[in-house]
Amino acid sequence: MASVTLKNIKKNYTKDVTVIKNVSLDIQDGEFVVFVGPSGCGKSTMLRMIAGLEDITAGELYIGDTLANDVHASKRGIAMVFQSYALYPHMSVAENMGFALKLAGTPKAEIEERVKKAAEILEITHLLERKPKALSGGQRQRVAIGRAIVRNPKVFLFDEPLSNLDAALRLNMRVELSKLHQELKTTMIYVTHDQVEAMTLADRIVVFHAGLIQQVGTPLDMYENPSNLFVAGFLGSPKMNLLEAEVIAASATEATVKLPKGLTVRAAVDASNAKVGDKVTMGVRSEHIRLVDAGTAEALPARVDLIEHLGDIVLAYIEIPGINQILCVKLPGHMTGLKYGDDIHILFPREETHLFDAEGLAFKRVR
Repeated sequence: MASVTLKNIKKNYTKDVTVIKNVSLDIQDGEFVVFVGPSGCGKSTMLRMIAGLEDITAGELYIGDTLANDVHASKRGIAMVFQSYALYPHMSVAENMGFALKLAGTPKAEIEERVKKAAEILEITHLLERKPKALSGGQRQRVAIGRAIVRNPKVFLFDEPLSNLDAALRLNMRVELSKLHQELKTTMIYVTHDQVEAMTLADRIVVFHAGLIQQVGTPLDMYENPSNLFVAGFLGSPKMNLLEAEVIAASATEATVKLPKGLTVRAAVDASNAKVGDKVTMGVRSEHIRLVDAGTAEALPARVDLIEHLGDIVLAYIEIPGINQILCVKLPGHMTGLKYGDDIHILFPREETHLFDAEGLAFKRVR
């Protein structure tokens, strides 16, 4: 096992094309860290630089205490699992898993022992004699992971390994990967564009956008305290509801903002640096919007545009008169009485309302 340290890492493909911009990050020994972000944000390029498959333009990469910039990929003590399973079709599962060890000259008995142990961990012992064509997608992915395990790497790297699987298999494999990390306690770095995978797998999430790290933190902290508008809109399903607003009162414990049509909302944030008239963005997650009676203080009128029944929850898509924007409200599954065209009233709780300044940076929430 080993830590991974990135110091001012940059990656240029040409003088005018920079895909990683001065990234620094400390990943602790045994930590499960997920790189997440939209396509083209630089997360996979960062992973490939750690693996040694891409050159580093500038900065320093340490694996443990070793400066690894010029260390060959095969000497870094890293095993990588790709989106493609890349199994040899003419080899059995056991042969696929042990092939890298065979090339390295590892004794046959040791190869067999490592393959057997990895197969037991992944519960694929009964598949060892099969060829890849006789396996399901989930079984093939287990074999690809087993091929990495037998190498006893210092660090596991996963590049969107579940994206070829259907929804049910992705859920099962997320559980298996979490169990694998608990058992092996090896450093794991996982790349995905799926924020649900990031939230469910990670000890810490690293959000990338346009070649820069936007925020690093635990899944819950990132969800509850996004540092900027990009993180707020990216993490969470459904994503955070965001509305343009204007500050009409500000203090160290609260801000009052005005929405279009003169509607007002309070937010429990430190707005001591804000001024009346500042343009801001107000945000509230779908599960925090409350349905209330018409006479409730600070209630806002709204109309139902669409209802989605998902069993355990109901998603109501609503519109506030005069604000040309659809908001999503997450409600318990038993609330099935709402229908298209219903007039309702909603409340944005001040303790759960976020504010972001004109630069997209979050105001610190006051609890």
